[in-house]
Amino acid sequence: MTDFLVNKFIKDSTNIESTEVRTRYGMLTSVVGIFCNVLLFSVKLTIGLILSSLAVTADAFNNLSDAASSIISFIGVKMAGKPADAEHPFGHGRIEYIAALIVSFLVIEVGFTFFKSSISKILHPEEISFDLVPFVILILSILVKLWMAFFNNKLGKRIDSKVMLATAADSLGDVITTSATVLSIIICHFTSINVDAIAGLIVSAIVIWSGISIAKDTLEPLIGERVPAELYQKITDIVESYDGIVGTHDLIVHNYGPNRSMATIHAEVPNDINIDVSHEIIDKIERDVKKDLNILLVIHMDPVEMRDEEVLSLREKTSRIVHALDPELNFHDFRVLKENEQRNLIFDLVIPDSYSEKDANRVMHQLVSLLHEMDENVECIITLDRSFEAPES
Repeated sequence: MTDFLVNKFIKDSTNIESTEVRTRYGMLTSVVGIFCNVLLFSVKLTIGLILSSLAVTADAFNNLSDAASSIISFIGVKMAGKPADAEHPFGHGRIEYIAALIVSFLVIEVGFTFFKSSISKILHPEEISFDLVPFVILILSILVKLWMAFFNNKLGKRIDSKVMLATAADSLGDVITTSATVLSIIICHFTSINVDAIAGLIVSAIVIWSGISIAKDTLEPLIGERVPAELYQKITDIVESYDGIVGTHDLIVHNYGPNRSMATIHAEVPNDINIDVSHEIIDKIERDVKKDLNILLVIHMDPVEMRDEEVLSLREKTSRIVHALDPELNFHDFRVLKENEQRNLIFDLVIPDSYSEKDANRVMHQLVSLLHEMDENVECIITLDRSFEAPES
């Protein structure tokens, strides 16, 4: 059914890098969610009124409120698909994260509501009666919600949509809560043991935790997260694959929504190559990365010494000392300024995330001392730096 709907309503569905295609995916899942929830509301409300069942009627309005998640998703995806304008030069993609955050709060709210209801049932136990029609409706509701969770989760992962994954979690939360109710009814009917309230407490905790997890995953790109190791390596490999580039460092990727990223990187070029030649290489890399990865890449060019034997020797000695202090240390932007007999070593020292400020200052002072012991004419100008790459999972 999922593939049928995608092929039927989404043109060029495999081109998920396209903003228009992603918007169509989001609109499809939102419309399906609204339709299913309104359908469940209509059926449950009709049967609830016919049977004068307060429980079924209340569950009907719960489904109507669930439609709000789909409406929020629809609005969020639609607004996120808007192109860049004068006020928002990087587009509106982050609105999708905000929509997902709102949905996560709805999931948490459902969990807290279920939690309060369970506490109330523990303090004031209610007898659970088995009624075939409402029971069948609950089973059908579980099946529909389970399919909706699968539908949103599958397509959300396909296009890496936070809001669709949040909606999937919302539907799955309904599946869990309703399943717990069904299980409680069955146990109570056959054993006369009322486990409804206890099951409710467990389920509410699961739903609340699910909502918090969604909120956390959604907040990370809004706050600013590290470059995923895979993407870091991919961009680095591409830039370093070009003739005339001898190394890279300081890659930073800024996320402005799914498929909307810009990045900056420092590329090392030989200092004896004509600057116009290096500049043309840099321009070509930026164009190719934009075409291949859909990332606006800005490259800062760092000239490095490739021939001066004294500079190369000092760099090699510095490298040995740095790695002897800690194999996790690294350095870049190594330059030497010569003033008569004095040699000023200028470089950035990259320290691990585990280092505190005290650790960083300690190791820097040790490095300065060791380099001065190596050559009393050496003075150091060191800038502390950290990597923006996320650790491999």
